[in-house]
Amino acid sequence: MSKTITDVVCPFCGTLCDDLIVTTDDDGKKILGVDNACAIGAEKFVHSSDHSHRVTRPRKMQEDGSFKEITYEEAIEHTATILAKAKKPLMYGWSSTSCEADSVGHEIAELCGGIVDNTAAVCHGTTLIAVQNVGIPSCTLGEVKNRADRIIFWGCNPAHAHPRHMSRYSIFPRGYFTGKGAKQRKIIVVDPRPTDTSTLADVHLQVEQGYDYELLQALRAAIRGEPLVGDVIAGVPKETVYEAAEILKSGRFGVIFFGMGVTQSLGKDHNIDAAICLTKDLNDYTKFSIVAMRGHFNVTGSGQVLGWQFGFPYAVDLSRGFARYNPGETGAIEVLKRQEADAVFVLGSDPGAHFPMRCVKEIARLPSVAIDPHITPTTEICDVHVPVAFVGVEVGGNCYRMDNVPIEARKVVEPPEGMMSDYQFLSAVLDRVKELKAN
Repeated sequence: MSKTITDVVCPFCGTLCDDLIVTTDDDGKKILGVDNACAIGAEKFVHSSDHSHRVTRPRKMQEDGSFKEITYEEAIEHTATILAKAKKPLMYGWSSTSCEADSVGHEIAELCGGIVDNTAAVCHGTTLIAVQNVGIPSCTLGEVKNRADRIIFWGCNPAHAHPRHMSRYSIFPRGYFTGKGAKQRKIIVVDPRPTDTSTLADVHLQVEQGYDYELLQALRAAIRGEPLVGDVIAGVPKETVYEAAEILKSGRFGVIFFGMGVTQSLGKDHNIDAAICLTKDLNDYTKFSIVAMRGHFNVTGSGQVLGWQFGFPYAVDLSRGFARYNPGETGAIEVLKRQEADAVFVLGSDPGAHFPMRCVKEIARLPSVAIDPHITPTTEICDVHVPVAFVGVEVGGNCYRMDNVPIEARKVVEPPEGMMSDYQFLSAVLDRVKELKAN
C-alpha cells in the first residue's frame, strides 16, 4: 500500500512551495508521484528516489584523473586534514542545504581561519550591498497574494525560473483583498527581451540592455510629475514611462520583484539602490514593497545564518581570527583570482559551471573537496567528491524562502543505505578538525 505525505516543501527554487503532496511506496524508499509541484520540482523528487544512476559512496581522484571509491571515514579524514592544514581555505556554496548544515560548516571555517562565501557572489550579492546602503521596504509573499494589485517583474522571468511563483503568489491567485485574481492586478514586466512572463504583462518596458539605472531614475521622476528629457529613455518611449508611473501610483498595494537581469547588469548594486528608492517614492502615493527573486532554495537561509554568526551575509573572511567583510576583496571569485586560498571546500553549489575559467582552474589546482548529491562540473575537478542525501527529500532541515520566511523542509523517503547527510558529514569533519587543531 502506498503512503501519502502532505504539505511537503519543494527544495528547488527560492519560492519554497510548501503544498506538495508526495506519494511513496510502502517501504518509504521510492517516490511514486508528486502533486502540485512544477515540472522541475517534481523531477527533483522523482530523480532522487531512483538510486540506479547515483553515486552513493565518496570518490577520490587518482593520478590518471579517474575516481576510486573510498569510505565516508576516509573522506572525513581527508577533508578535515586539508582544512586543518590550510592557512586560508575557501569554503563556498551553502545555498542548497539546510541552515543547520550551514551553521556547522561556518564553525569549521572559523576554526580553520577560512573564507566563507555563498552563491550570492554570482547573483544577489549586489542586492545585499544595496540593502545595507539604503534599507529595504519589503513584505511576505502571503501579503503579495492577499493585497497586491500592482506587480513589477524587473530583470526576471518567473515563468521559467520560479514556475509556481505567479500561480501561488503574484498574478493568478485570489487573495483576501484580491478576490478577482489576475483580473484585479496590473502587471509590468521590465526586460530587454520578450519572454513568457512578458506575454502576461499589461505593460512591457523593453529596456535597452544595460540601461536599467536610467529607466529606474526616469520612473522616479515620472512618479513625482517631473519632466523627462528626450522622447526615448533607456529604449522606452517617454509616454510609456509616464503611463507605467500612473499605473503604479493608482494601485492600493504594489510589489517589485527583481532578478539577476538587473543585479548583474551594468550598475549592479546602484541599480538596486535606485529600485529601492523607487519603492520608497511610491510609498508617498500608495503602499509598495520590493522582493528579490532568489534562485537556490536556501540561498536566503545561508545569508541569514552567516548574519547570525558573523554579522555579514556573504564574502566573510575569518583568516585574521575575526570576521571581515569587503565584497570585491573577500569574495570567492576575487580570492581565487588572486590565488590566496590554499584549499577549497564546496557544498551545495557548482562553481565549476558558473565561475570564470581562471577560478575553475585554480579550484582544480588546489586541494579540494566537493559535497554534492550529483556529479557536476565541480565534483569532476575536485580531489574528493562526497555524495550526500538530498535536503528536502531524504533529510529535513530549516530553509528560508525568498521573502525571509523560515520554512521547515520535510524528509519524504530514505536515502540510499549508508549514505550520510551533509549535516552528519560536516559534524564529523568538525569533530576531527577540533582533534587535529588540539594536537
